[in-house]
Amino acid sequence: MALVLGSLLLLGLCGNTFSGGQPSSTDAPKAWNYELPETSYETQDSHKAGPIGILFELVHIFLYVVQPHDFPEDALRKVIQKAHESKINYDEIAYYEAGIILCSLLGLLFIILMPLVGYFFCMCRCCNKCGGEMHQRQKENGPFLRKCFAISLLVICVIISIGIFYGFVANHQVRTRIKRSRKLADSNFKDLRTLLNETPEQIKYILAQYNTTKDKAFLDLNSINSVLGGGILDRLRPNIIPVLDEIKSMATAIKETKEALENMNSTLKSLHQQSTQLSSSLTSVKTSLRGSLNDPLCSVRPTSETCNSIRLSLNQLSSNPELRQLPLVDAELNNVNNVLRTDLDGLVQQGYQSLNDIPGRVQSQTTSVVAGIKRVLNSVGSDINNVTQRLPIQYILSEFSGYLNNTESYMQRHLPTLEEYDSYWWLGGLVICSLLTLIVIFYYLGLLCGVCGYDRHATPTTRGCVSNTGGVFLMVGVGLSFLFCWILMIIVVLTFVVGANVEKLICEPYMSKELFRVLDTPRLLNEDWEYYLSGKLFNKSKIKLTFEQVYSDCKNNRGTYGTLHLENSFNISEQLNINEHTESISNELENLKVNFSIFLLGEAGRKNLQDFAACGIDRMNYNIYLAQTGKSPAGVNLLSFAYDLEAKANRLPPGNLKNSLRRDAQTIKTIHQQRVLPIEQSLSTVYQSVKILQRTSSGLLEKVTRILTSLDFAQSFITNNISSVVTEETKKYGRTIIGYFEHYLQWIEFSIREKVASCKPVATALDTAVDVFLCSYIIDPLNLFWFGIGKATVFLLPALIFAVKLAKYYRRMDSEDVYDDVETIPMKNPSQH
Repeated sequence: MALVLGSLLLLGLCGNTFSGGQPSSTDAPKAWNYELPETSYETQDSHKAGPIGILFELVHIFLYVVQPHDFPEDALRKVIQKAHESKINYDEIAYYEAGIILCSLLGLLFIILMPLVGYFFCMCRCCNKCGGEMHQRQKENGPFLRKCFAISLLVICVIISIGIFYGFVANHQVRTRIKRSRKLADSNFKDLRTLLNETPEQIKYILAQYNTTKDKAFLDLNSINSVLGGGILDRLRPNIIPVLDEIKSMATAIKETKEALENMNSTLKSLHQQSTQLSSSLTSVKTSLRGSLNDPLCSVRPTSETCNSIRLSLNQLSSNPELRQLPLVDAELNNVNNVLRTDLDGLVQQGYQSLNDIPGRVQSQTTSVVAGIKRVLNSVGSDINNVTQRLPIQYILSEFSGYLNNTESYMQRHLPTLEEYDSYWWLGGLVICSLLTLIVIFYYLGLLCGVCGYDRHATPTTRGCVSNTGGVFLMVGVGLSFLFCWILMIIVVLTFVVGANVEKLICEPYMSKELFRVLDTPRLLNEDWEYYLSGKLFNKSKIKLTFEQVYSDCKNNRGTYGTLHLENSFNISEQLNINEHTESISNELENLKVNFSIFLLGEAGRKNLQDFAACGIDRMNYNIYLAQTGKSPAGVNLLSFAYDLEAKANRLPPGNLKNSLRRDAQTIKTIHQQRVLPIEQSLSTVYQSVKILQRTSSGLLEKVTRILTSLDFAQSFITNNISSVVTEETKKYGRTIIGYFEHYLQWIEFSIREKVASCKPVATALDTAVDVFLCSYIIDPLNLFWFGIGKATVFLLPALIFAVKLAKYYRRMDSEDVYDDVETIPMKNPSQH
């Protein structure tokens, strides 16, 4: 029944024939943006025997010793091929089955001889032969023999007990595992139902992802200004923006130059006036000081010395005449003002704006093309939906659903019967194990009573009740052994032949896939078909589709389409032809034309730069200005001079001279504050302006020349490359849009081939039917049962021999030999006369 279930589940996917085209292959993408939702199944992939697996391994080792030959693939093929013929080569079968046949013959010999031996043994015992006479001849080695017999029987009983334990374990395993069968079968069927139910959902999910792809494409289409326009802009920026930035910097430099020249020119004019005023003020204060020094006190010592000292320092009170000679920069300023009549900064901004307008122009010029591409994308979605609806997977699964329903009904009808038979088997196994247990218990009781009740000082006729009971127990065990051992051996032989052959011919080759290789033999199951599955599925038997490949693919969780090579009936690669679906998109994209112009300064801007380079600021003698900015406006530090004058006046006696000198000192301080400090501030302004002009004028001609060269290069790049840049970016944009759908279509094909309707539950169900239900749940325990019961039954033979021998030493005899000190003279017991 389990094998039938497994066959139905595997062939259920192959139950129809199709007509189709040639296979096609498409390389699966290396990366995925989509993933099918994972489907979880209840049934475990592997069955674990647990600690009892060690016992099963012992049985497998024994079977390998009995049957060491490899799986007879060739012989099995011949048997299947010649099954309809009357002549079958039995020599090959006999060769392979030699070990099993030999063990079976030994079992039959045991079955035949043991009842005969037991019958004659019983007759002999009844005739006081074969140890039936209750007389014991005592020997010097009697104690040694008794111990050897007792130990040997004990060891054999232990071995028999181990075999009985194996039998009990195997019997219990059959019962407990069969009880799990319903739950496991329900789990398998639930997983298969999940497969049937999830497949439409997976296909719906695949279709739903088209909207995700389309939305992404629509987003790029709606953002064509930033995607395509931005791409074009990014290509142009490196060649144009640096030039515009340099020109903008130069425009800023021109403005700074004008400001510096204006500041310098106004400052120079102010400086000329301030220097003249300083000179006039110093002349006035010198006149005042000379008048004060004409005071009569200046002729009297020591006042005269102070007056002479002041008189000698009056020449220091003079201004710097060179300040009034610094040239103005009217010419240069006029030149720069003429340059600024052209709005160079505005021209640069026009250049920037012409670049920044590219995305907007792309948006406005591609409206109709974008609308056409969107219409094509909407139509592609309906084409993909039609293709997926024609997939044969759902049709196959609907047919498989019928097989599944029939199989489930079959299971529901026969599983109770199996459980009922299991109860009979369990009861029979329990009786068999209990019978062997009873026999070995008698042996154990015999040993226990015999050993405990044995008195070495007692004669055979005076042995105690306990010892005699031990001997009786041993003989009861012997009697039961003769009575039932041949029946047990019949059961052992029958289960051995069935279990060993199923293990070697089904279970082991199934696990090693050798059984699949036999089934995949060309023209084995159908003389007209080279490969049975492809002939059954496609009516094209030359297509290599094997049971082993289908099983392996299912175990690896591969989809039904790829597992069964359904491209031979419905080629998904041809139906989802990427080129066909993307050609219309490409045609629409070919209509995508973008035209625009980029403004780069123009002739007015070029002349503006050239005029600035010729404005003359690079020919100015900045050293004469810098030389004066480092000098003092006056011949002496007026503030120090005033403090010194004030100190000298303070040393004079009170009077007009002292007061006059102090007033002049205060006047000099005022001149310093009102005349010198403004001049110094003006000189600082001149210095700053000169530095600005120096920085701007340094290499001015080379800078302008370099800018104009870069401008010519950028203009040449635009003239020669703008068309190719637009074309390349348009193609790149088109490839991006098409790439979404190529990627999606490749994912569809890969998913349908490898993921959709994963047939892993089918392989798991087949494993459950063959490896679990048949082999692990039935054959493994069955083999362990005959292994344990067979071992116990075989060892009953030496056990009964030793038991018969040992019972003579425990039972109370009716007569015994009599020993004296000289010689041993046998004497009958008087009671026997």
